[in-house]
Amino acid sequence: MRRRSGTGYTAVPPWIYAFAAVGALFVMLPLVAMAVKINWAQFIPLITSESSLTALGLSLRTSAASTALCILLGIPLALVLARGDFPGQRVLRAFVLLPLVLPPVVGGIALLYTFGRQGLLGRSLELAGIQIAFSTTAVILAQTFVALPFLVVSLEGALRTAGGRYEAVAATLGARPTTVLRRVTLPLVLPGLASGAVLSFARSLGEFGATLTFAGSLQGVTRTLPLEIYLQRETDADAAVALSLVLVAVAVIVVALSYRAPRGRQAMAGAG
Repeated sequence: MRRRSGTGYTAVPPWIYAFAAVGALFVMLPLVAMAVKINWAQFIPLITSESSLTALGLSLRTSAASTALCILLGIPLALVLARGDFPGQRVLRAFVLLPLVLPPVVGGIALLYTFGRQGLLGRSLELAGIQIAFSTTAVILAQTFVALPFLVVSLEGALRTAGGRYEAVAATLGARPTTVLRRVTLPLVLPGLASGAVLSFARSLGEFGATLTFAGSLQGVTRTLPLEIYLQRETDADAAVALSLVLVAVAVIVVALSYRAPRGRQAMAGAG
């Protein structure tokens, strides 16, 4: 058996590599095929057009805002699911994670019937002079709806892995629950929180169905980069492919960043 110091058994059967190669090719070949079709001579003009830059800027701003909202709402949810013990906990977890399997268009319809002009909350908001549907705020809410489970899953897993020993010690020393959360719990699970936040940002950046259904496609207001790609596909295929590559490149960078902290932690463990 092959072992790596401090990390345990690491040998992988040769046939596993064969299946892994097929899986990698299944993901990578379509991206390569897309890159081959790009009109490289016009690549820079295509991705720097006014509509493209506006859509990219809007996507980055709304994704950052939705990620902040995911952190604000996701930390309490993950803590309740990982540390709490109450009736209906499994049901709550099922509903929180539901957007992972729910078609985004369905999520957009649900948001529309909640915050739209005739929605459950939209009527009261309309009377107060607040209109959410088909606005930039609607984009942020749609992105948050589909991205929130990614942060909750990542952070809940980190909380369960970390356990509650250090928190219990801090409590026995007289620390208040809020102090334990701020000084012990959050620093302990910070890598998981960072990974969840990065994945939430990536998911928000690629959101399409819920955004189109709930926010529409108004240039400079709700037309994010995925919506711009969809519209360009109907009129300018070269622009659509070029913008798709930009979105893929940004997503790859973001997702790669989400795994830096865990690898660093493993390296430290191996050195110890």
